[in-house]
Amino acid sequence: MNPKITTQKIALVAIFTALFYVLSLIAPIKIPTTVGTIEINFAALIASIFGLVLGPYLGATAALLGSSVTWALTGMSPYGLPFVIAPMFNALITGLIFYKKWKYAFVIFAIMIIAFLFTPPVTPLTGQSSLIGFNVPINNWYIALAVLFDKVIALAIILPLAFFGKKMSVAYGSAFFFLLSFVGNQADNMWGSLAYATPPVYSTIFQTPLEFVQIAFLASPFLYPIIRLIQAFIAMIIAVPLIRVLQGTNWLWSKDNIFSDAQKSLVTIAEVSQ
Repeated sequence: MNPKITTQKIALVAIFTALFYVLSLIAPIKIPTTVGTIEINFAALIASIFGLVLGPYLGATAALLGSSVTWALTGMSPYGLPFVIAPMFNALITGLIFYKKWKYAFVIFAIMIIAFLFTPPVTPLTGQSSLIGFNVPINNWYIALAVLFDKVIALAIILPLAFFGKKMSVAYGSAFFFLLSFVGNQADNMWGSLAYATPPVYSTIFQTPLEFVQIAFLASPFLYPIIRLIQAFIAMIIAVPLIRVLQGTNWLWSKDNIFSDAQKSLVTIAEVSQ
């Protein structure tokens, strides 16, 4: 049964919604590389914290509201509309794992990955595409691999987080939150890739040919995994001290989480050693 939604939690959703908007006003950190510019967006990475503090559902709500308000108050660009709900998946997946509902997180993430395999840029997987700048046709499965390899890794990470998270949060708390934030940020990116791969988005909104989308996807492994790793590292720096302060209080969505399990283990170990 879900923890009771209180006036305090509703107020927190409103505060976190405003926080998302404020952070979105901060110019992203831009790091030029040989293959493009890496942009670190603070608002996007903070969605992981939403899931940790507010839980999967309230956190996702706050992320969605924050992203929607940001989109509405910054010009309502049609280019940003398909990606408004991306931060919601970050908060949702992060919260579901942290609050021991990892099976739902795994299924949601897996569905997005599978759905991508049926989009025009990679369909059929056994087919080939002739792209400008390439001397030979490119296998569609290679395009799919370029987009999904890091997402599949993130999906696989959910399992050790779920089964060994209790031990990790005791001995390697920073590593636990880093991996958890990485998974959440990859879920955000997975939705972005899936949305961009649909004809209403790349053809109607962006008015770009399918070939351009495929080339962009081929370049994605050189930029996006690095961005997600950096975002996860920053989120970890915020999450570790924040959760330590909030544990044992009524500010977290529920006391029943992986971190609380870790504390029970410490108590048990202490009692046995006495």
